[in-house]
Amino acid sequence: MSMSTGGDPSRDIPGAEINVTPLADVMLVLLIIFMITAPLMSHKVKIDLPNANPHTKPTPADVPPIDLAVEPDGTMYWNDGEISEAILNARLRTAASNNPQPALNIRADKTTPYRVIWKVMQDAKDAGMVHVGFITQGTGKKGAGP
Repeated sequence: MSMSTGGDPSRDIPGAEINVTPLADVMLVLLIIFMITAPLMSHKVKIDLPNANPHTKPTPADVPPIDLAVEPDGTMYWNDGEISEAILNARLRTAASNNPQPALNIRADKTTPYRVIWKVMQDAKDAGMVHVGFITQGTGKKGAGP
C-alpha cells in the first residue's frame, strides 16, 4: 500500500505504482517460446540451388498460347483450324518439345461431355504438355455466382 510522504496532496494517489511482475512473466514466456522455435525455422537440409539467368531463355509470355476449341460432338479446332485426333496428338508432341513450351488453352462448350475433355487433357499429358488451362466466359459482375 502506498503511503503519503506529506507535501502536495494531489501527488498522493493510492495504488498509482506500476506492477511489473506480470510484464516480467510475459517476457520470460516469450523468451522461452522464441528459444524453442528459433532453431526450427532454419532448414536442416542444405541444397545448392541453381542461379536463374533471365537473359538466356525466353519467358513463357513471349510464346503465344495454343487455343484448342472442343465442340460437344468431339470436333476440335487448333487455333481455329479443324483437326483430327491423330493430328492433335502429333501437334501436342511437337509443342511439348518446344523450349519454352507454349500454354495449351482449352475452350470447351458447356454441353461438351466430360469424357471428351478428359481425353484431350490425357492426350496433352501423354504428349508432355505442362501448362494446360481452361478458357471460360466471365459473368461481367465481380463476385457473381453461377
